[in-house]
Parts: sequence; C-alpha cells; structure tokens
Amino acid sequence: MLAISALISGLGLGSMYGLMALGFYVTYAVSGTVNFAQGSSMMLGAVLTFSFAQTFGWPLWAAIALALALCALYGLLVEWLAVRPFVNRGSDAWLMATVALGIVLDNLVMFTYGKEPRSLASPLAQSPLEIGGLGLGVYPLQLLIPVVGLALAALLHTLSRRTRWGTALLAAVQNRAAARLMGIPIRRAVALAFALSALFAGIAGVLIAPLFNVAADMGTLFGLKAFAVAILGGITSAWGVMIAGLIFGLAEATITATLGSGYTQILSFALVIAALAWRPNGLFGRAEVKKV
Repeated sequence: MLAISALISGLGLGSMYGLMALGFYVTYAVSGTVNFAQGSSMMLGAVLTFSFAQTFGWPLWAAIALALALCALYGLLVEWLAVRPFVNRGSDAWLMATVALGIVLDNLVMFTYGKEPRSLASPLAQSPLEIGGLGLGVYPLQLLIPVVGLALAALLHTLSRRTRWGTALLAAVQNRAAARLMGIPIRRAVALAFALSALFAGIAGVLIAPLFNVAADMGTLFGLKAFAVAILGGITSAWGVMIAGLIFGLAEATITATLGSGYTQILSFALVIAALAWRPNGLFGRAEVKKV
C-alpha cells in the first residue's frame, strides 16, 4: 500500500510541476521568453482561492473562477510591465524583471495575507480512498491532478500543431517581421501567452492548495522545480514538459518513501543534472537548427 500511495502522490505532484512547466512552454514557444514569476502565479491562485472561499465565504467554484481570472490578468501585467519594454529594446533584462516582479508580489501577499500557512478545505481532499476496506492514504484530488494536467497538455499540443492559428504563432517567434506581414498580431499573441502561462500556474495552485498549506512563499520552490522540469522535458514540447513533470514527481515520491525527505532535493536535482548531461536539449527536446 505504501508503494501505491507513493506512486499516486508522485503522479499528482509531478502533474502539478508539469502544469506550471506548460506555462514556461507557452511563453517560450510564442515569444522566446519565459515568466520567472511563475511560482508567484501559482501562489496567487492558491491564496486568492482561499481568501474568496474561506474569508469571504464564497462558493468554492466561484472563488476558483475569479482567482484564475485574476491570475490571467497578472500574467498580462507581467508581460506588459516586465517583459515587453525590455524585449522592444533588444535587452535580456526581462529575466531579472520577471524575478523582481514575482518577489514584489510575494511580499505584497505576505503583508496583506499574513505569514502563517493556512489550510484550504476541499471535498476532494477530506477522506482518503479505500479499496477493499484498505485505506490507500491518497485523496481523490491527487487522482484528478494528473487528469487535468494531461488534458491541458493534449489541448496545447493539438492547438499548436494541428491548427493554422497555432502553427502561425509558433512561427512568429522565428521571424516576427514576416509574421506581421502575414497579419499575425504579434503583441496580442505574446500577451495571451503570458496570460495562459499564469493561468496554468494558477490552476496548479488551486489544485495543490488543499493538499499543502497555503502561504505567501509557497510558490518559490515549486516555481524552481517547474522550470527544471521545463528544461528537462525540452521546453519546446508540451508533451515533453508534462511527461518530465510526471517523471520528476515520481522520482521525488520514490526517494522520499525509500530514503526519507532529507534526500529528496539532493537526489532529485542530481538526477536532473545527470539527465541534462546525457540529453542537453531535454528528454523530448530538439536541437535548434540555425541557418548559416
């Protein structure tokens, strides 16, 4: 039973990493940039959901809907304030600007929400599953997270590879001038990508909030791991980053169950380094072809 519990827990955690990594994939695929405030976006989704549901007493579905909408708006703000001005000048300062904006948000939430971690109640995370009278020690929510993650990965893959609009957006990052001549609204597409990026992180925050304590600093380590997953999977592949998230989550759960939590971060990131040494472009990524 311990092995089954660790397996399901790892799949749920890995899917959450994959959801956040999908946000990195979306912005990189469309604009060649990423949102390093992704962890803050995840935290924002969890904190807003808790505030609307617990503090204001709203129905959970309404709290989640508004929280995710505000996460998408935050993604638009990140692109407008911390990315666009620097990209327009050909500067890579957006790297630090997105990090700084995430730190600002974390501290604003800490001042308004408080430092104390809080628990978000959910009907899907109250009673562990039982099969044949044996408690598995896992909640229905842990089974739902992989379903949501894989469904979103499939949707992104279909939109980007099977539709004319998706293909045009992927081509836009390679030649913006040609894309503009073809009538593709580059600025709007990039803004939408950042909104989707923050939305995916917000979904991850909403799903993981009932399983972990909600706190202003909860997104820092999750964001770092999600970026590692995005690189590990090959940031140019939606399926790649999602599968890499599952692998990373399963590795974490296995290490924790067998060796203890003290070894989790050491060995999981060591495995990432080893995998990238073997596959520098990620497990499912492809080397960029440059014309000379």
